[in-house]
Amino acid sequence: MQATPASEPAPEITWKDYKVKKVDSMALIFRRAGEKAGTLHAIMNAGTATKQLAHIKVGQTVSFGYSQDNQFQQLRFSPSKTRQLVVSLQDEQWQAQIISENIETRIAHATGEINDSLFLSGSKAGLSDNTIMEMAAIFGWDIDFALDIRKGDQFTVIYETKYLDGEKIGDGNIIAAEFINQGKSYQAVRYTDAENDSQYYSPEGRSMRKAFLRTPVKFSRISSRFTKKRWHPVLKKWRSHRGVDYAAPRGTPVRATSNGKVAFKGKKGGYGKTIFLKHGKRYTTVYAHLNSYAKGMRNGKKVKQGQIIGYVGSTGLATGPHLHYEFRVNGSHRNPLTVKLPKATSLAKKYMPDFKREAQPLLGQLALINATKVASTATASSESLPN
Repeated sequence: MQATPASEPAPEITWKDYKVKKVDSMALIFRRAGEKAGTLHAIMNAGTATKQLAHIKVGQTVSFGYSQDNQFQQLRFSPSKTRQLVVSLQDEQWQAQIISENIETRIAHATGEINDSLFLSGSKAGLSDNTIMEMAAIFGWDIDFALDIRKGDQFTVIYETKYLDGEKIGDGNIIAAEFINQGKSYQAVRYTDAENDSQYYSPEGRSMRKAFLRTPVKFSRISSRFTKKRWHPVLKKWRSHRGVDYAAPRGTPVRATSNGKVAFKGKKGGYGKTIFLKHGKRYTTVYAHLNSYAKGMRNGKKVKQGQIIGYVGSTGLATGPHLHYEFRVNGSHRNPLTVKLPKATSLAKKYMPDFKREAQPLLGQLALINATKVASTATASSESLPN
């Protein structure tokens, strides 16, 4: 009886690492490694996965693997912390695959009070800049974060955190949040329907995403309000101001406040470089004194809510960089800060029972976190009282 041969052990690989320098390309790295340009060409044609090698960044590492007889056998490159590209020589052909690391998702929460800026207060509560921005985006249809924020406003956030091998690598989505602005509470819950569409909804199932954003420029200050009589700093005379001016650094992105179509793009008298957006039959928004337009802006182009359409400047009759923003209904000017905006759409009725089942525990968690915060604050206050 013939014995079954034992399986051969995998050949041992020796690795050499090359850190990407400022002027590097894969061609230069292969030259430093002493490998032929033809080998790089074969690897780049081993599948769509290897196209990522054309986008290497400074500080990343490309690893070359060699067999015991010093033959180039494998290449490894990690485009992110969670994905690794492995290219191996098999039967004289280069084969590529992407290996994804197992990411652990944990749930965290943070709560805080506005004592200075939104970013500083959010950071003190342990939130990353991205999570703070996401929170502002969720409530941005109801709260103007340039105008409405007050000292003493409060926020509570339940959100995902991502871990790899026990090490935190970043934050995921906010799954529930509450913002108390000037005493009024706004709550939002993330819900994904059967069509894999994820949005944020109020406890009643109304979308947090309104037809219009309150402000086209994030985290700027209002330098001039809507009024029938204002002293014009350039013309040196009294005249009506039929919009709102947002002071912001030159080059600050300007976003469309709603889905629409470019009705006009160009210079328009004292407005300077301007964009008019038409939103259906009734609504028009105006963005004036722009420094420049976003790439691709032209008359007739469709834009989406939140899309960058231009950049803050001081063209036309402007003394300094700011955005002049107007809101018109049937051609009549309305105050952008107080105009009643179209109502939000509701979640489809067929999803409401499932939404309620998912939302109730999250809303309960928000209430529990807030109750715990109030109790701890009360305890701290009583302990500080003199005997």
